[in-house]
Amino acid sequence: MYLVKTPRLLKKLYPELIWDVNQTTPCIYLTFDDGPIPIVTPAVLNILKQYNAKATFFCIGDNVRKHPDIFEEVKAGGHAIGNHTFNHLKGWKTETQTYVDNFLHADELLDTTLFRPPYGRIKRAQIKALKTAKPGLKIFMWDVLSGDFDMTLKPEDCLKGVLKYTEAGSMVVFHDSLKAFKRLEYVLPRALEVWSKGGYSFGPLTP
Repeated sequence: MYLVKTPRLLKKLYPELIWDVNQTTPCIYLTFDDGPIPIVTPAVLNILKQYNAKATFFCIGDNVRKHPDIFEEVKAGGHAIGNHTFNHLKGWKTETQTYVDNFLHADELLDTTLFRPPYGRIKRAQIKALKTAKPGLKIFMWDVLSGDFDMTLKPEDCLKGVLKYTEAGSMVVFHDSLKAFKRLEYVLPRALEVWSKGGYSFGPLTP
């Protein structure tokens, strides 16, 4: 069970987390979790390039270790890099120091002040400990969850949800993973086409 649009109440309960970006200009913030991996991440980079779109990639440290060449492609494309832990840990089921150590292990490869907790699950103690361990850290959640990871969701319905809820300043979550690829390769170019015609630009998140 998941919500495509993040409720305002949840944003108020966790004001120390960043859920969207206040915008006076029509900019959408596309984010991609769980890469980099072969096939999928390069395909995403090609689609983004066609629309002159910059995005933010929240990378798993172990995937960066396995695929450093693809990671370099992401950076060379002018996209922002975020930390997504080294092993995609679920905060609610992980002891705080273990969680922080895993984050720092990934940071040795990523060296970024942008972070997104896997599954969107994080304890308040972990938020505090991470910000102590990494001064200047910004923890990003999302405004729109595409649902591309949902293997029961038709690509057409995934696209409808994304287009319905995305607006200026929205932070949209996609996944550059094999599990999501069927929906991602359908939705991403079509959404970018619609948004581009609507006058939107696409920028990376900033530290």
